[in-house]
Amino acid sequence: MDVTIYHNPKCGTSRNTLAMIRSAGIEPEVIDYLTTPPSRDKLVAMISAAGLTVRQAIREKGTPYAELNLGDPALTDDELLDAMLKDPILINRPFVVTPLGVRLARPSEVVLDILPDSHKGAFAKEDGELVLDAEGKRIV
Repeated sequence: MDVTIYHNPKCGTSRNTLAMIRSAGIEPEVIDYLTTPPSRDKLVAMISAAGLTVRQAIREKGTPYAELNLGDPALTDDELLDAMLKDPILINRPFVVTPLGVRLARPSEVVLDILPDSHKGAFAKEDGELVLDAEGKRIV
């Protein structure tokens, strides 16, 4: 299965998402979006396919969001996209693209919605939270 993750290795949510993909037996294409951001067309397509608005795809925490006044409701989607592409840290993460869909995997277990049911055992996040049981089934 072709899977791409737009990843930030410094982000726990992104690391957990990548680990869940791998625990499904899939080695994804890992794109460090801070050094290799998606094109404008790709970013727009991912946001749309994930069912998000551009505003929902912007990361506020740990970014220049406030300094750039990106919360201003008068800013257009094009202006917000320009800011995200100029400073990719503003792109929320991790975006995951599979043949089954696109998700902004926040929380990380959202990625399970677009992965095959091929997990072979229990999975816990870095903080110890159990996401999959011993049979590889999602814990609700």
